[in-house]
Formats: sequence, C-alpha cells, structure tokens
Amino acid sequence: MQMNTPPRSTIRLTRRGQAALIAAGAVVAATAVAVPLLSVEGGGGAAERPSSLVIPEGWRSGQVYQAVDKALALPAGSTKKSLAKAELMLPADAEGNPEGYLFPATYPLRETSTPESLLSFMVETANKKFNGGQVTAGAQRNAMNVYQAVTIASIIQAEAATEQDMGKVSRVVFNRLERGMPLQMDSTINYALNRSTLDTTVDDTKIDSPYNSYRRMGLPPTPITNPGEAAMRAAVNPASGDWLYFVTVKPGDTRFTANYQEHLRNVAEFNQNRRKASPSAGVSTVPPSRTAG
Repeated sequence: MQMNTPPRSTIRLTRRGQAALIAAGAVVAATAVAVPLLSVEGGGGAAERPSSLVIPEGWRSGQVYQAVDKALALPAGSTKKSLAKAELMLPADAEGNPEGYLFPATYPLRETSTPESLLSFMVETANKKFNGGQVTAGAQRNAMNVYQAVTIASIIQAEAATEQDMGKVSRVVFNRLERGMPLQMDSTINYALNRSTLDTTVDDTKIDSPYNSYRRMGLPPTPITNPGEAAMRAAVNPASGDWLYFVTVKPGDTRFTANYQEHLRNVAEFNQNRRKASPSAGVSTVPPSRTAG
C-alpha cells in the first residue's frame, strides 16, 4: 500500500487517456466557521473575556489560529506567528506543521492563556487521543504509522456526510491506495486553494500542488483538517466493502459503489437535485463523488 506522497521529482501523474469525464469528490465538510465558538460565564458585558474556546471537528489550522487570536483579543496573525516559539510536541513526520494535531475540544481560557499555551494544550490532547493503544494497534494493523492514520482521518472528517458514513469513506481511501489509484478527493484540492466548495472544475484538478490528489499518488503530505475521535476510529477501522466511489445525492443519502457507471448515474442525480434546490447554484464540471476513477 502506498501511503506517502512521493517526492515531487518522482510523483506519477494519473493516466487519463482521452476520457472527457473525470469523477471527482464533492466535499461535504462543514463550511468554514467565521468566528470562534466562545462561552462566557456570568452576565457580563460584551467586553468580558470568554471563559472557554471551542474548536469544532474539521477546522483547519488557519481557522484555529483565527479563533485563538479573537479569543485572546490579539491582532490578526498573532497565533500563527507564535508557532516558531511554541515548541509543540509534534511527530517528526509533521515537520513542525500542527495541522491535524490541533485537537477539536473545549479549552479553558485563563488570564495567563497565550497562543503558545493553547496550541500546546491542543497538541498534547491530540497526542493523548492518537497515541493510545487502540489507535496505534489499528495503524499497525493497516500497515501505516499514526501520522498517516491522522492524515486519513482528516480526509474522512472532510468527506463524510455523517458519522455513520465515516467507516465507508475510510474503506474507499484504503481500496484506492491498495489498487494504486489516485485518491481524487476534492477536499484536498479545497485545502490547497484554501476554500470550501461543492464545485470542482477540470482546471482545479490540474493545479500544481502536493495536495492535488488527482495528479499525485498516495496520501497528501499532511493532514487537511483537525479530525475528531470518530474520524480517527474510522481511519484505523475501515468498514468492509469494495467501494471506490461515493456521492451524497441529497442530505442523508450518500451512495457508495464499486461500479463507475452506477456512480455516474448517482452523480447525475446529485447535479439534478442541486439545480432543483438552487437554480443559480453552479454544477461541478467534474462529476462529484468525493472520489473518482
């Protein structure tokens, strides 16, 4: 199983032939939350310092940095700049990038809280959750290390419409890796472009980025979200199945299949439902599946 993205000099491009259609991944990740979720004790005025900071599952590191800046009333960009001196206890594979390890949870805010202390608390929490016996054993059982498991969990977090779908999404990831297929996840392209959208164009799939899972084999070089416990469980315990494609045709109806033609029919239904719901909504020019062949 190829788990790591090869160096740029050795990356293999997807063989597309003359195919006009490229099945892609429609992201069902939550839209980026513009403001941090803060709670305030008591009935003080608007200027009262919040007592805690909630980091939701699936936020990217940039969203976390913005939330900490706002919670601590710091100038924009302060938390990101603090990374150099935070001395976070990250795995070597992370190369200093905390993406995936800013664990989603509720963190207390004290008078002494700083960006460094909050980020350290998040990473410490992630290490406790991710380095337990079940996660480590599950990663080893699936021939990967914990950092690779976190990377898969981050994709699951971004792609799964519901917690019940997470195990199936995990299996699609593993099936594609085991077959030497590109993941072709729209969530990785959205990460590269710092956006969240259901629409992916053919031009999007041609971007030059190590996170372009249409053109680059294996996993992206880092996680793409900060996953929660459910996604992490799914990453090391994929459901049983032969699925290679999936698309959420409508809320509550995500369809998984190993048959490409069946998948294209599901995609057509997805686009039809989007047009009915919002005639002005764009339709992906890359048939969405949240993964493709």
